[in-house]
Amino acid sequence: MKLKIVQAGDPVLRTQSRTLSKDEITSPSIQLLIEWMRDTMREAPGVGLAAPQIGKSLQLAVIEDRAGYISDVSEDELAKRQRTAIPFHVIINPKLRVLDKSTAQFFEGCLSLEGYQAIVDRALNVRVECLNERAEEVTINARGWYARILQHEIDHLNGTLYIDRMQSRTLTTTDNMLKFWQSKSIDDVLDELEGDSK
Repeated sequence: MKLKIVQAGDPVLRTQSRTLSKDEITSPSIQLLIEWMRDTMREAPGVGLAAPQIGKSLQLAVIEDRAGYISDVSEDELAKRQRTAIPFHVIINPKLRVLDKSTAQFFEGCLSLEGYQAIVDRALNVRVECLNERAEEVTINARGWYARILQHEIDHLNGTLYIDRMQSRTLTTTDNMLKFWQSKSIDDVLDELEGDSK
């Protein structure tokens, strides 16, 4: 079942989500919600979907970066982004820790800000302690693009959107990002846009 993805401006996207108990996690209603969120994320398509994005203020997100999403991306670009396929999984009540000071800047989009992207600086190396869909404790060590996805989804659970972290002069429609900026390095994009502001 495909759920409606709420868009920026809906108060649920700006609310601190509540944690789930182990009994709630294993309940039929949450198990069904996870299935529906997975289907909605895949149909969108996206690499992550947090419960607030479908109107539920719960500390729950689904993540999957399918091989088909990156099959047309060059080896050089995949290496630059440290991006590989990530199997479907669920994070519940996550606690995120940044492991070092290394960061990377890339264009980032969101299913709740449909049609827009902006450059966001994110930590490259994170650890997430959470529960999975069976209410089991899990520790995830993630680098690169996977770390970015986790940070983005966990931000949603805390009422934060990528536009709160973006370099505001880089906000663009997805069409214009593909037209004007896709073939340029992030440094070149930033140089060009910062040059316009001087």
